Amino acid sequence: MPKPQVWNLLMTTPEPCYAHGTSSIPLLGETIGAQFDRTVTRWSDRPALIGRQQDVRWSWRQLGQKVDAFAAGLLALGLEPGDRIGIWSPNNVEWVVTQFATAKAGLILVNINPAYRLAELEYALNKVGCKALVTATRFKTSDYIGMITGLAPEFTTAVPGALRSSRLPELRIVIEIASEPSPGAFAFEHIIALGGSSGHTRLSETGHRLQFDDPINIQFTSGTTGQPKGATLTHHNILNNGFFLGELMRFTELDKVCIPVPLYHCFGMVIGNLACLTHGSAIVLPGEGFDPLATLQTVAEERCTALYGVPTMFIAELDHPEFRKFDLTSLRTGMMAGSPCPVEVMRRCIRDMSLTEMTIGYGMTETSPASTQTRIGDPLEKQVGTVGRAHPHVEIKIIDGEGRIVPRGQPGELCTRGYSVMLGYWNDPERTAEAIDRNGWMHTGDLATMDADGYCNIVGRIKDMVIRGGENIYPREIEEFLYRHPAILDVQVFGVPDPRYGEELCAWIKVRSSETLAADDIKAFCQGQIAHYKVPRHIRFVDEFPMTVTGKIQKFLMRQQMTEELGQAEQRTA
Repeated sequence: MPKPQVWNLLMTTPEPCYAHGTSSIPLLGETIGAQFDRTVTRWSDRPALIGRQQDVRWSWRQLGQKVDAFAAGLLALGLEPGDRIGIWSPNNVEWVVTQFATAKAGLILVNINPAYRLAELEYALNKVGCKALVTATRFKTSDYIGMITGLAPEFTTAVPGALRSSRLPELRIVIEIASEPSPGAFAFEHIIALGGSSGHTRLSETGHRLQFDDPINIQFTSGTTGQPKGATLTHHNILNNGFFLGELMRFTELDKVCIPVPLYHCFGMVIGNLACLTHGSAIVLPGEGFDPLATLQTVAEERCTALYGVPTMFIAELDHPEFRKFDLTSLRTGMMAGSPCPVEVMRRCIRDMSLTEMTIGYGMTETSPASTQTRIGDPLEKQVGTVGRAHPHVEIKIIDGEGRIVPRGQPGELCTRGYSVMLGYWNDPERTAEAIDRNGWMHTGDLATMDADGYCNIVGRIKDMVIRGGENIYPREIEEFLYRHPAILDVQVFGVPDPRYGEELCAWIKVRSSETLAADDIKAFCQGQIAHYKVPRHIRFVDEFPMTVTGKIQKFLMRQQMTEELGQAEQRTA
């Protein structure tokens, strides 16, 4: 009877947390420039780029002319394929032109966070050796030209294109997005006019030499621990990720995609611009930075069919006082990503914003970014309560602390492998080796589970997991429960040091404007509904959460503040 025994053993062995995204659609084997030319030819008269704040409406043909001219101008300045060129700007049409033009010229675009200040700018430019920088004049409280001058006083007297700075030794060229640029800078429009026929010839020759595995983009990670790392991505990485994201949202040339997320981040430039490029869809920019009212106005006026955002953006739109004034029935799809998506927020998007085909995605800068995504037609509970299944041509697995794949349903670290994994961190082999193992798996640092159908759920960061008296607690679970309270607008849960249990739970809560809550109300809401050790001991009501420009919540700052506050309280009572 040996065979039946073996068969029974196999039948009872838990299925492992491994999946790969099968697809009958092959990967794109070309550069971004080649795809751009194909799109311009195929959909030349269709809308390509709508910049609401700049009153710009360009067809693909018009965008193609701008992109080719700017790319030729960059080459005419003496830039060579492989040179790094930074862009430091909020969302605008020049950002889009720069992204496609640098790809066509083989220049590596370096995305610089619009919120960066002096030390961060200096680090980013020097870390990757930027030879050129495209910059806005200013944005909100940031005086970009003033900061450049602060780092490089030589800029004010330099001949444009010939900067020599002791603190920015590689930087030669500054291109300002302004009609009247500062001394030492070229005007953006001047570069468009610079190329000439010889520049266009050189651009064509350059395009034929480029390979899709060439690096084309460097994006800095958030740098919450240590200095930011420059994730280096290829044409193949980001073009294919954008394409398959668009495929799963069923984009066509008839779609208009509203992009209020920052272009400097992969959400904007890949999920946004490249998903549109590969499908002939229109890129719609509602403003320089996120504004919920401007976003709602843009969707209604332009009849956008897709909308992007992190959860905090959708919350701001849904709860805007004028929300009910706008006709959003043109919407059907889009993506919520960037941080864990509360189930109740997703349900409201589907119900109140006509986003019946809305998708949730998960990824990271180092993976181009998406590794998983929900599918249109998924059951509602999968659509709103998971981050979807493995992306086409991508593998995922969930492992324990010893690197072993865990059974379905058990939490562990999510790892991903495939075409989307970055080349590495720029000039940083040690940290690259820490992130990508010898088998090519990217270790995300995120805790996840996988169900029997292959759908994943992110339960937190490895560093965010709270261990209270030996019990492992995942803050995401507590957050999802608290979102059910009708008076809670938003909530973040994290761990703080505790002398008795090692760690205790703390909840920061934003209450709806028309409601009032006390800590005892929260504890009463939890009583008998979740285990006692999952009930937050410390509760604070706040107006805002600290977050990055891209809308990611910075729990480490909350933890620092609460740890200091609780420590001071203990000293006062000692």
